[in-house]
Amino acid sequence: MDILDPAAAHEHLAAWKDRIDQVAATTAAMSARLQELRITARDRMAEVTVDSAGKLVELRLTEEIHRAAPDVVARTIMATLRTAQGQLASRTSEIINGTVGPNSATGQAIEATYSAAAGQGGPTSHGSATDQSHPSAPGRPPAVQPRRPRPPDDDDDYSVSVTEEG
Repeated sequence: MDILDPAAAHEHLAAWKDRIDQVAATTAAMSARLQELRITARDRMAEVTVDSAGKLVELRLTEEIHRAAPDVVARTIMATLRTAQGQLASRTSEIINGTVGPNSATGQAIEATYSAAAGQGGPTSHGSATDQSHPSAPGRPPAVQPRRPRPPDDDDDYSVSVTEEG
């Protein structure tokens, strides 16, 4: 492209704007699909539904819970929840790859964010219903990061030191 040719520069800018508009429309469509996403997983004792962030939004228990010990019911619910979150991570990946593509930096960043929010730890780690070792697994408190002490406020000192060389 000849940068001194106004017509060529105009065409180049118009093509660039069209690509940007296309990426924006594709990203908006992907975002809408991801926001609407709900995943339901079932077990003989429980049915759980998670939202697009991997948060539990519905829990249904079957009569089977009356024939099991409370700790078995609790483990079953948590395992079913992790299954739904793993399915969410997979479905999120499918939506991203089907809209912005698997090689898109934006898509990879969004997928990593959704996977982390769903407790999966990354875009390629989808966990399993029996994985209880993951530190961010649902039902476990998040690790507490120590806070760095704040520096003291020096509101009374407005002095400035300026040196000139030369």
